[in-house]
Amino acid sequence: MKALKITFFSILFTFQSIAQSNGFEVVKNLDLYNLIYLNLEKYYVETPEIGAISKAGIDAMLNELDPYTVYYHEANMEDYRMMTTGQYGGIGALIRKVDEYVIISEPYEGNPAQVAGLKAGDKILSIDGRSMKDKPTDEVSQALKGTKGTSIEVEYERPFVGVGKVEVKRDEIKLPDIPYSGMVDDKIGYINLSSFTQTASKSVIDAYALLQSEGMEKLILDLRGNGGGLLIESVDIVNMFVPKNEPIVSTKSRIVEENRVYATRNEPINQDIPVVVLIDENSASASEIVAGSLQDLDRAVIVGRTSFGKGLVQRTIDLKYGSKMKLTIAKYYTPSGRCVQKLDYYAKNEGKVEEVPDSLITIFTTKNGRDVIDGRGIEPDIKVEGEDLGRLTAVLMINNIIFDFSTQYQNKHESIASPEEFKLSEADYNAFKKYVMESEVEYSTASEEMLKKMLEMAKKEGYDAAIQGEYDALMKKVRASKEKDLELFKDQLIDILENEIISRYYYQNGRILHSFKDDNSLKKAIDILNNETKYKKILHL
Repeated sequence: MKALKITFFSILFTFQSIAQSNGFEVVKNLDLYNLIYLNLEKYYVETPEIGAISKAGIDAMLNELDPYTVYYHEANMEDYRMMTTGQYGGIGALIRKVDEYVIISEPYEGNPAQVAGLKAGDKILSIDGRSMKDKPTDEVSQALKGTKGTSIEVEYERPFVGVGKVEVKRDEIKLPDIPYSGMVDDKIGYINLSSFTQTASKSVIDAYALLQSEGMEKLILDLRGNGGGLLIESVDIVNMFVPKNEPIVSTKSRIVEENRVYATRNEPINQDIPVVVLIDENSASASEIVAGSLQDLDRAVIVGRTSFGKGLVQRTIDLKYGSKMKLTIAKYYTPSGRCVQKLDYYAKNEGKVEEVPDSLITIFTTKNGRDVIDGRGIEPDIKVEGEDLGRLTAVLMINNIIFDFSTQYQNKHESIASPEEFKLSEADYNAFKKYVMESEVEYSTASEEMLKKMLEMAKKEGYDAAIQGEYDALMKKVRASKEKDLELFKDQLIDILENEIISRYYYQNGRILHSFKDDNSLKKAIDILNNETKYKKILHL
C-alpha cells in the first residue's frame, strides 16, 4: 500500500509540472482514480485482479479518444514488435477462431508451422498439453509465440484425416515487406508492398534494383491493403522518385515541438520513370502519404478505389514495467496542404464518430494545378470499382464453406498446376455445389429483406391485406435459392475458390499471381503505362 501511495504522489508531481492549463482537473481525476483503486484493494468482497482491472480501466479511457491511441502491456510486446518491425518470435502462421477452437488459416511458406507439416484447416486442440478449447484467438496466439529456438508441442485435428501431434521449433518470424515483385510485361515492373516497417524502404529499393536489371522501364507500386506503419519509411520511398529536399509531409499538433516538415533526404533513384500507384479502401496512413504526396507532386498516377482516410500521426512512449503507450500526437498534411483524415474522432455526436462534413471539405491543387480534396482519404486519378460480392458468396465465406471445401480439395490432390495455369474443372465445381447444398447454411437476399420491411410498414399503415397477393408473388421471385445463386455467381465463386485452393500449395505468392488474372486495377495501370499520351494528360505534364 505504501508503495502505491508513493508512486501515486510521484505521478501527481509529474502531472502538476506538465499540465499548466488544466492541472487541477488532471490532479483531481488522478486522485479519484487512486482512491477507487485503493478501496477496491481494501474492501472488495473478493480479492480483485488488480492488473486486469487496471488494464481494463486504461483501455476504456483510451477508447474515448481514437482507435490508434493504445496501451501495450508487457505481455503484448511481441505484438508491438511485429507492428513496427514485421518480426516476432513464433511459428509463422495466420490463425482464426472457428466455433470452439482456433484453426490455422494460412501457414507462411518456409516458416516453422509449414516446415513442421501444419496445414490450413488444422484445428489446434492443445499446446504443450494445455487444451485450447474455447480459448480466444489472442490467448492461443500468445501460446504459439515465444523466443527463437524454443519448441512447443501442438496437438491438432486435420479435417477428413484425424488427430496428430507435432513439435514446432519457434523461430524469428519476419513478415515480408514485399510479398511479391516481378515483371508484368517486358517493360513494366510490379512491387507489392504490404507494410511500412523499419525495412520497408530498403526492401522497395532492393526490389526496384532487381526489376531494373530485368529491363524495367515503368513501375506499378501496389499499396492495396497496406494499413501503413512508420512515417519516415513512406518519405524514403517517395524519395526514390522525387528530388532531394522536397517537402513530403508536415505534421501539426497542439504541441509546438511536434510541428514538423519531413523532406526527402537523398538524391532520387529515378526522377523520370513513369509510376502508377494502386490503392483501395484498406490503404491507410503511410500508404496515403506515399500516394498523396506522389499525387500532389504530379509524380505518379493513382489508380483504384478511395483510400481509408487516416491522417493521424502516432508516437510510442516507453512506460515503466516493460509497457508502452502509442498515442496520437498530430495530424499530417501532404505537400498540397491537405489532411486526408476522414473520421472526426474529436467531435463526436452523442458518442458516435462521424465523417468530416461536406461543408468543411476543401479543394487543394497539385503542383501542375489539378484539383484534389481533403477529408476523404486519397481519391484516385482513375477509379476502378471493385466487384460486389454476391450475398451467397459472402455467406459461404463467413461460414467457412469455401475454406472447408478447399481443405477437402487439398487432402484429395497432392499437387496442382501453377498459380497462373490452375483452373477449377466443371466436375470440381459440381462437387462444390453438392457440398454447399448439403450444408446447413441459410441466407436471404437483400431484396427479400427489403420486401419484408415494406410489408411491416404496410401493416402499420393498414395496406397489408391489399398488397398481400403482389407481395407473395414478388417474394417468390426474389427468395434466396442456393441452387439458383450457385449458377448466378458461378464465375465469382470459382475465382475465390481457385485463389483459396492455390494458397494451400503456393501460399501468399500464389494468391497474388492468381489474382493478376482478373485484377481490373492492375489491367488499368498497365494500360495507362503503355499509353504515354494518356499518362501525361492525367498528370498535366
